[in-house]
Amino acid sequence: MEQVKPKKGILQKMLDYTERAGNALPHPATLFASFAFLTLLLSALGYFLDWEAIHPGTKEVVKVNNLLSHHGVHRILEEMVTNFTGFAPLGIVMVAMLGIGIAEQSGLIHTLIKLLVLKSNKRILTFILVFSGILSNVASDVGYVLLIPLAGVIFIAVGRHPIAGMAAAFAGVSGGFSANIVIGTIDPLLAGLSQEAARIIDPTYFVNPTGNYYFMLVSTFLIAGIGTLVTDKLIEPRLGKFTGVVDNQDDFLSKVTKAEKKGLLMAFLVFVFIFSIAAYGIIPEEGYFRGADGQILTSPLIKGIVALLFITAGGMGIAYGFTTKKFKNDADVMTSMGASMKTLSTYFVLVFFAAQFVAFFKWSNLGIILAVNGADLLMSADIGLIPLMILFVILSASINMLMGSASAKWAILAPIFIPMFMIMGYSPELSQVVYRIGDSVTNIISPMMSFFALIIAFVQKYDPKAGIGTIIATMIPYSIAFFFAWILLLTVWLLFGWPLGPGAGIHYVLPN
Repeated sequence: MEQVKPKKGILQKMLDYTERAGNALPHPATLFASFAFLTLLLSALGYFLDWEAIHPGTKEVVKVNNLLSHHGVHRILEEMVTNFTGFAPLGIVMVAMLGIGIAEQSGLIHTLIKLLVLKSNKRILTFILVFSGILSNVASDVGYVLLIPLAGVIFIAVGRHPIAGMAAAFAGVSGGFSANIVIGTIDPLLAGLSQEAARIIDPTYFVNPTGNYYFMLVSTFLIAGIGTLVTDKLIEPRLGKFTGVVDNQDDFLSKVTKAEKKGLLMAFLVFVFIFSIAAYGIIPEEGYFRGADGQILTSPLIKGIVALLFITAGGMGIAYGFTTKKFKNDADVMTSMGASMKTLSTYFVLVFFAAQFVAFFKWSNLGIILAVNGADLLMSADIGLIPLMILFVILSASINMLMGSASAKWAILAPIFIPMFMIMGYSPELSQVVYRIGDSVTNIISPMMSFFALIIAFVQKYDPKAGIGTIIATMIPYSIAFFFAWILLLTVWLLFGWPLGPGAGIHYVLPN
């Protein structure tokens, strides 16, 4: 008897169509190259049509730079190499992967995953991955280069689809970017920009980095819960059963050997040693790992978290490898680092063209002009608080599709919206938290997000045909769910008038 396939719902059909449409596009590298070329043409068109905007910070007129001009062409040729080598995610990924490569080739990561598979409660595995992704934001970009690929391996080990695991981790790392239970590096960065904008109206106003802490603390658990439901109820059923071939999949279910246990002990001792040095240098007020201003958040351990990851992962991998006899000499260690670089070959190609596109878009000033004009449109809407905040979320989310840097976008938007909202009676902390919602919900579907090309490369490990369409179709449900969940939370917060953080209310009273 012929098996009857279950009918797909409207949402599933829409996601399938989105994936097919997206994957019908050229190779991601070709697409980025096309974007770069289109930017050149638009820069010339905008120049001749005299597109411009008033920069809210400097009050200067920002005009489109013609990249096809004499100066523009010279700059393209002279800086093409540095665009590539200076692309921030490239160095981060390469340095991190060198250390991770040692830990992976030594067998350390394999054994740690085996322990996780054997000891963890499978029913909450998805929640753990999403929650871990959110927490990883305190350590800069480590979640992208470490947690997301590990999530795929973990899901395979328990018989689940690896892309679903990576989607869950990606949703936490990127979709939950602004949420966390601790103060991260993004908090003081945005607070500083908010304070400068607030002082346009009130020269004495101070924005504390903890100004959004209460809201973001609650958001952490909300986003983790929503991400878990979307993964288990929608994403994984849509992907179906993984039928690809994975080496040593059954080995994840085998017991940990005595040699592996001894290796884990040695790796743990290395971790304790590194952790002790770090703690000794950062806990005392005069510790040598404190920042120049004496603060922990400006510590090189925070700013240089990728370097710390390289040292820690590499040291633990070396200890494990030599203990288990996987490594016999220094040549084996260097070979393991080389092996990790081979896995990034496709990523290097993608990054080259992505770096050119991002650089051209920045040089042309198209991003600034689009952002400012969009903000002016929103300012002209005379509506109530909640609808206004929802529109601001939508604007921030839309601009996030054009510009990747959270701080760069806020540097443009803050001088417009914070003074405007302060005059209307709303605090700078409210403007900031609303911006952070919009900036987060479209991170996972924005090709402008710095690590988008890396995510494609990770997914292609399990689905060679995957492209931009695959990523967007997989992540759109998270984006939509996060948007509505965050809007609901924001609405409730505003209706009850709860403080957004310590000493940070919703309303603001202009000084007399």
